[in-house]
Amino acid sequence: MLISISILISVAFYTLLERKILSYIQIRKGPNKVGIMGILQPFSDAIKLFNKNLLSLESTNFTLSYMTPFLSLFISLCMIPIMLYNFFPLIDIKHNLLMFFILSSMGVYFILLIGWSTNSKYCHLGSIRSVAQMISYEVSFFMIILFLVLISQSYSFTQMEESQKLLYFFFGNIMLFVMWLSSCLAETNRSPFDFAEGESELVSGFNVEYMGGWFALIFLSEYLSMLILSMISTMMFFAPIKFMLSMIIMIVISTLLIWVRGTYPRFRYDMLMILSWKMFLPISMFIIIFPMIIP
Repeated sequence: MLISISILISVAFYTLLERKILSYIQIRKGPNKVGIMGILQPFSDAIKLFNKNLLSLESTNFTLSYMTPFLSLFISLCMIPIMLYNFFPLIDIKHNLLMFFILSSMGVYFILLIGWSTNSKYCHLGSIRSVAQMISYEVSFFMIILFLVLISQSYSFTQMEESQKLLYFFFGNIMLFVMWLSSCLAETNRSPFDFAEGESELVSGFNVEYMGGWFALIFLSEYLSMLILSMISTMMFFAPIKFMLSMIIMIVISTLLIWVRGTYPRFRYDMLMILSWKMFLPISMFIIIFPMIIP
């Protein structure tokens, strides 16, 4: 419970970090009125969002509309126990990586339900695009995980740490790490792969009919997934290292995910599919052969 609450508070400040970084990229100040240097802005936003009245269309499926934002956040929270804390997971099931992949794959169903349950064509179109994007990226996403599993000969994060005592997986796999980060951006619907929420095309996409607390929960789920993927990236490519150094690497990776949004424009949809099916998938399939043939 303490870890979950701490991570949710860190998600609140992570949104503030994003707004600050984007504001300095765009040569402006960003949040600076609520508290010292705007440090209380996330709490102000949370109070505002959860106090808003919830309105819905008559054509909306009320049960699914109310449930899916909670379930989306719940799936993200379920990933917390499988990660390592001080070199030990809260739940050591020996197949932590497989569990992570199953939970991350389930997230797409809730985005589909969020878009479908509102009976709005904009939401529906955004959710369909999200599903197509997820299917495209999850193949290479799993291939990269499988490559590291074959090297460490285990689905357990603990065993993966043991395998990196001599040399981190990052060294010699930099191209794989870049592909992994790109897949993480696509997995969390972040720019330049935010086709589910393409504001300029779909009027906020799958969550256009959601407001107040509903929107806040979807928002929390997305940013929580980003932090969790940053932690898992650190464990997969940079473990075992001291706690403080692992935190620094995690902050660098999570900041990089934000930085990309302020630097690159959104991809064209067909370019995303080309990148996924014609570049990432062949490269990941070619790379995965090596740990299988080398003893």
